[in-house]
Amino acid sequence: MSPIVLLRNRRARELAYQVICVAAVIAVGWYLLSNALANLAKQDIATGFGYLGREAGFVISETPIAYEPSDSYARALLVGLLNTVKVALLAIVFSTVIGTLVGIARLSSNPLLSRLMLFYVEALRNVPLLLYLFLWYSVIIFTLPPVRQAITLLPGVYVSNSGLVVPAVIWNSGFWVAVAAVAIGIAAAVIWFKVVRHRRITTGKALPAWPVALALLVLPIVVAALLFDISGEVDWPILGKFRLTGGAHLKPEFVALLVGLTLSASANVAEIVRSGILAIRKGQREAAKSLGLSDGQAMRLVILPQALRVIVPPLTNVYVTTFKNSSLAIAIGYPDLVMVSNTIMNQTGQAIEPIALFMLTYLILSLATSAVMNWYNGHVALRERQS
Repeated sequence: MSPIVLLRNRRARELAYQVICVAAVIAVGWYLLSNALANLAKQDIATGFGYLGREAGFVISETPIAYEPSDSYARALLVGLLNTVKVALLAIVFSTVIGTLVGIARLSSNPLLSRLMLFYVEALRNVPLLLYLFLWYSVIIFTLPPVRQAITLLPGVYVSNSGLVVPAVIWNSGFWVAVAAVAIGIAAAVIWFKVVRHRRITTGKALPAWPVALALLVLPIVVAALLFDISGEVDWPILGKFRLTGGAHLKPEFVALLVGLTLSASANVAEIVRSGILAIRKGQREAAKSLGLSDGQAMRLVILPQALRVIVPPLTNVYVTTFKNSSLAIAIGYPDLVMVSNTIMNQTGQAIEPIALFMLTYLILSLATSAVMNWYNGHVALRERQS
């Protein structure tokens, strides 16, 4: 077949364009990589990932797993990654709850409440997150009292310019057994709620939901406590004359970052929830009222389940952005993945490899978040019944 005939074939042209584009990308990437390696070799700078096995030699102020300066750079990066995931996941959970409540309150018939929520949303959406991080960090450091004058928020919960101190659970044995029992209880409760919902839809008869669900939640924990050796104790903070001892210490950097990420994301979540509720026709609310449902029941059982198909897709972008915005932690000294990577770059003199690693990590986190949200979006999507 002649080249002229191939060019007239639409499928052949589309394939040729794709091959040319891929070849161009590979060629540019190869040129940049070879040029970078040549320049690094001229300056006698080491390349490769062999540095990951060497001793880190620096301290990380907040470590969710055991870490010592004598550990490797790879473990230091793992600590930074876990810090990033920890603060981002907590911010996602808190921002979803707060944003949902604010979004519903934005539609309140009470003008004072709706305007206050409007101010909340606009104030947080139109100021850069970095400035708010500086604000919350400054509030904690310069406004709150010193440790010896810590404010008691709740019994065993103290806040001061050194952060937040809360009671901690110290497990002597059976930690993973307890975790498995809680997971089994939660799964059993969720399954029971689905059974109740299916029974109500198919027969119109309601089964007891919450009492049975609570029993299913507690029963595996009780059985595990009777069959296995599970022991632990609560480590309560004690306020002394000069310092706080015991408990879990949440440092100012972590608290400021968590508050900043949560409030910033919650404003976006609120607008997404509000738009999703407004996308549902008013007839749905009227139909719910005609069935005798209260406003709260109508919102929880009728409006929000239908609004999810509108809410979930843009909510995915908020969650992905929260993971990426956590990289601003370096501005206030929280030891996340970026800060640990920068420390490694300064010590090893290698920049390309650490940057490539945390870029790849953020890419994986974003793709994993999108995959989970796309699965959930498919779960809540409306489906046509096949006759």
